[in-house]
Amino acid sequence: MDAVAVSICLCNSSLFYRRNDMEQLKEFQKKIGYQFQQEGLLRQALTHSSYANEHRMKKLSDNERLEFLGDAVLEIVTSDFLYHEHTDVPEGELTRVRASIVCEQTLAFCTRALNLGDYLFLGKGEDQTGGRKRKSILSDAFEAIIGAIYLDGGFANAKEFIHRFVLNNVEHMQLFYDSKTILQEIVQGDEHSGKLEYVLVEESGPDHNKNYKVEARIGNKSYGCGEGHTKKAAEQEAAYQAILELRKKDK
Repeated sequence: MDAVAVSICLCNSSLFYRRNDMEQLKEFQKKIGYQFQQEGLLRQALTHSSYANEHRMKKLSDNERLEFLGDAVLEIVTSDFLYHEHTDVPEGELTRVRASIVCEQTLAFCTRALNLGDYLFLGKGEDQTGGRKRKSILSDAFEAIIGAIYLDGGFANAKEFIHRFVLNNVEHMQLFYDSKTILQEIVQGDEHSGKLEYVLVEESGPDHNKNYKVEARIGNKSYGCGEGHTKKAAEQEAAYQAILELRKKDK
């Protein structure tokens, strides 16, 4: 057998596992603090449809079904957390807060601590066009990991993962989600501050894979810079960084 790779069967698909891939899976498990009994579930959770198609894997071998399951587990754990932690908050507000936590932007933000994009199995085309940083891919993979942990280790382990990487700082998650609104309120509440504006300072990449760099400026002074595949995403990041900078100055 080749020393660099071993042939294994995963998710009813015959795949070629490189030793480097296997080492990365072990590294990722250390990072999340959970050891899979069925490591194939983790690999499936990290497998994007572009990779499955490129390698002609059997149908349903990518992470989409695990994402479906993980989404449901994430919602019930988040709902339970908010219900018990915020006993004086009405249903409407709980629903709004939950939506801000489980949305694509916030989940992609949560993956930063894991460098999740580095561990994904993507097709060459998706990889070359920035797939490892694409928020939709990151958030879907994150939910798929939750689904994989649920199947492998049960509800308690999935709940622990969610609390560790999502619910450990709900205020911070909301700060990122509502960053543009919060920054606007901060500026409006300070009569001495200048006008808030978002300035596009750089645009790069081909039409199908644009990257934007935006600065959040208050009174012509830059307080935060953000990048994203859309101007809206770049502005959200810039606003978030600006809020963090303003909070530093207030301390």
